[in-house]
Amino acid sequence: MPTLGRLHLITDGRPGHDPLTLLRAVRPLAGPDLVIQVRVPDTATDRQAYALTTRVVALFAGTGTRCLVNDRLHVALAAGAAGGHVGADDLPVAVARRVLGPEAVLGATARTPADAVAAASAGADYVGVGPCFATDTKSGLPPPIGPDGVRRVAGTVDLPVVAIGGVTLATVPALTAAGAHGVAVISAVSAAADPAAAVADLLKALQC
Repeated sequence: MPTLGRLHLITDGRPGHDPLTLLRAVRPLAGPDLVIQVRVPDTATDRQAYALTTRVVALFAGTGTRCLVNDRLHVALAAGAAGGHVGADDLPVAVARRVLGPEAVLGATARTPADAVAAASAGADYVGVGPCFATDTKSGLPPPIGPDGVRRVAGTVDLPVVAIGGVTLATVPALTAAGAHGVAVISAVSAAADPAAAVADLLKALQC
């Protein structure tokens, strides 16, 4: 697999957020270091998820930016996305790998070193570790693990670690110092007055 991008921008499916408008704004910054993760609400139909994903894939075609789909692997396959990401309540990682095939990018959520080791053994290409900090973009999450939790996972597996959950520009240095290869964000970009500038700042911070 080519080197995994360091900034994972997750689409915000909450009411009042227009992911395509935001993604068009950040499109000029597309490149191999940017990954788009399509996340849709549980209430969205597969048809709605497919419609959004196909438009995202088309928007970033030829830029080097890879598009992944959270949870709905069949949508990732149908829309021609580069792969998917599975959480603790989704398909087991080994099953997800069989569904996506050997060439697709597969990420898995891991909160502990044991979770990360299991995900790596089952075929994950990277682990999303968190929540690192408090966040309101997803409900029902366990308590934050902070940079120390990221450090414990990063020191256990030989996979890229992507820190997620309440990540901001200000917290990027602590997370990369803890061993994170990259970060996944929602509000740090979707709530910014200038989303493109926010993405540019995050990409720059990840290169330091």
